[in-house]
Amino acid sequence: MPPKTKKSVGLWVHCDKCSCSIMQKDIELHENDCPPDTKKHSYDFIKGETLYGTVGIKNNEDIKGLAQNEIDNLVFLSQSVIQLCSLSIGNWAEIKSDHLSAPVAKTVWPTTEKTITSVLFTQNCLALFPLKADSVVTVTNVKSNIRNASLITLVLLDNRKYMELTTELHTRIHKLYHSRILAVGNKIEITFFGKVLKFEIKEIQCAKSESRELVNEFCELTIYDEDFFKVTNTTKFILFGNEIEYEKSQSKDLFKDIGGLDEEIIEIKELMQAVLGKSDKKINIKPSRGCLLYGNSGTGKTMLANALANSSPFFKISICATDLYTIYSGNSEFALKDLFSDAVDNAPSIVILDEFDILCPSRSNKITELEKRAVSNVLMFFEELNKKHSKVFVLGITNKIYNVDPAFRRSGRFDREIEIPTPNPRSRFDILKKIMKDVIKDEDNETLKEIAYAAHGFVGADLVALFSRAALHTSKSNRFHIEIDDWKFALTKVRPSAMREVQVEVTDVKWSDIGGQEKLKLRLKQAVEWPLTHPESFKRMGITPPRGVLMYGPPGCSKTMVAKALATESGLNFLSIKGPELFSKWVGESERAVRDVFKKARQVAPSIIFFDEIDALGSERSSGSSTSVQERVLAQLLTEMDGVSPLGDVIVLAATNRPDRIDKALIRPGRLDRLVYVPLPDLQTRKEIFKLKFAKMPIGDDVNIEKLASLTKGYSGAEVNAVCHEAAMAALEESLSANVVKLTHFEVALSLITPRTSENLIKLYEEYANKK
Repeated sequence: MPPKTKKSVGLWVHCDKCSCSIMQKDIELHENDCPPDTKKHSYDFIKGETLYGTVGIKNNEDIKGLAQNEIDNLVFLSQSVIQLCSLSIGNWAEIKSDHLSAPVAKTVWPTTEKTITSVLFTQNCLALFPLKADSVVTVTNVKSNIRNASLITLVLLDNRKYMELTTELHTRIHKLYHSRILAVGNKIEITFFGKVLKFEIKEIQCAKSESRELVNEFCELTIYDEDFFKVTNTTKFILFGNEIEYEKSQSKDLFKDIGGLDEEIIEIKELMQAVLGKSDKKINIKPSRGCLLYGNSGTGKTMLANALANSSPFFKISICATDLYTIYSGNSEFALKDLFSDAVDNAPSIVILDEFDILCPSRSNKITELEKRAVSNVLMFFEELNKKHSKVFVLGITNKIYNVDPAFRRSGRFDREIEIPTPNPRSRFDILKKIMKDVIKDEDNETLKEIAYAAHGFVGADLVALFSRAALHTSKSNRFHIEIDDWKFALTKVRPSAMREVQVEVTDVKWSDIGGQEKLKLRLKQAVEWPLTHPESFKRMGITPPRGVLMYGPPGCSKTMVAKALATESGLNFLSIKGPELFSKWVGESERAVRDVFKKARQVAPSIIFFDEIDALGSERSSGSSTSVQERVLAQLLTEMDGVSPLGDVIVLAATNRPDRIDKALIRPGRLDRLVYVPLPDLQTRKEIFKLKFAKMPIGDDVNIEKLASLTKGYSGAEVNAVCHEAAMAALEESLSANVVKLTHFEVALSLITPRTSENLIKLYEEYANKK
């Protein structure tokens, strides 16, 4: 028996049994499944002012006077559906579907196209949902009150490389979606500089003013829609370039990937809280509105600044000088003003100025008019903040702090300057654990401690490269766990980034390759190895380790070779400097070269600076041979070794053949503390040298080391080596197929190589040793 019906509106029929409105043509279908299944049904109907309809594509060619983005925001319904569902033209309708992860709000608009129950969208709109034609959806009126959105988080879906999510893009999105209703899970689209960008809404936070107390809500009986939020003038957007960036920001601890900077993080957080947090009106405190982070490249300054900004609920603007001058070329000045205006308008906010030395270089140098205007704009921005007491905190980042204009390094601008240092062994261990957090095992801790101790001068970026190299070596060996040998191999291939421009390739010379010289070896171990391996002993005795060692003696007595062995055996960063290469014809450049050497050594400490032939740099100022340039270089050298700036864990090693020409101020305690005379090798030392050479040479049975050692009295180590070389050449002269060096060959060599160190020179060294 058919259900009792009555006419409703036009072609619609109302079923008294299930209270559904159905089309006249679908009455027979309805008789078989009354009431219809709201999930699976073979015809469209209206129930409870909700349309259960079918999606169709709207032909928007007949729509004129509206922009494309406005047309895409419409849902097209028949006039009868609008009436039966109590909808109004221009108001919001809620669209739901099993194919949608979240409900969508669209503006109602009438149409006569397709069937009466069709729910029409533009092709662009369907692609963004995504929905297909003939999909089943529900359409109903948005009746509940809509909260205002204070913060909307968007993630870029296209995963575009090198896509700059600029503040201008934030502004365009806000302007395009102003007054619209959005829900978490919705997708939005915008055309930006000819590129179509699609974003997904990940989070929406309501405005604090909307978060009323529970008592007030009961009194007013206000019911809010739990899904939708409205974009208002005060709504802010946070944009992420991809899903990975967003997931990192959602981590409970945004600082979990930052190691060794706990103290710096606490200090900067306190500064930010003083400016951006609630102020105590009882105490009139003028907070620091700016903080300048400086340090070597790769220490984590930018990572730290971004983590601080992203971990706070405040509006963030990031300005990189290189991007500013490239993206806004020709219009960078106005772009900078707009960015600063956005920061003030959206306060409380955080402004990050990356590469600040490029954005605001010192005006004492030759800079362009564009750079001068940038400096003026930033200065005016700070003045505006101080005048209006705006809740804006500025984080500057630079690795060349002395290139920053001095006007910023005062109270009222960058009040605080915090160095992000090159990590010490404990910090390096912390960073390595953070890098390996996904693969580390308990037994790896001791290995990492050993590697952290050996990685002198490595910054965070270097340690990442070290881990990558060790992992690559592991994979080549068909293993799945990084072992100590992999780390040691990586240490031989990866050098500190601060050392690359002064990196010295030292031959693999070890202590065992040097015959004798035990006294010299001991002195160097005391100066270099003991302070590193037994620092507590020096502290307990109340003394500081030696700062420098001067090796002097005749030419060819292994002074330079000892420096090479020290570089190899100690594992420290080694800077080798030859005196003449520091001199320049430009006034001030020579002194600057000396400063740069010591600055670099401090950055990669513990390290060794080796000055070969130091008499070329440090000749006595009273001597007629010294020039004004040499005197200035010497003065700079003296200042760096024992001046106001501490030398730190930097050891100076010097070698010379003429100690009598060196300025006395250079060899006083506190500079070159240890003066070690490297004499001509004695009989025992010459025996050791011959043994080392014979280990690599085919020697005949008639060759006697004792006899050769006695015959080479007065020979330097280099001359003993030359005797062995000439003996081998003499053997080859007899026959190119010779396979042994005989005594006769050494006799020939001794006749060719004679000692060249005069008695007067030996006397000079001995007198100098007695005077010191």
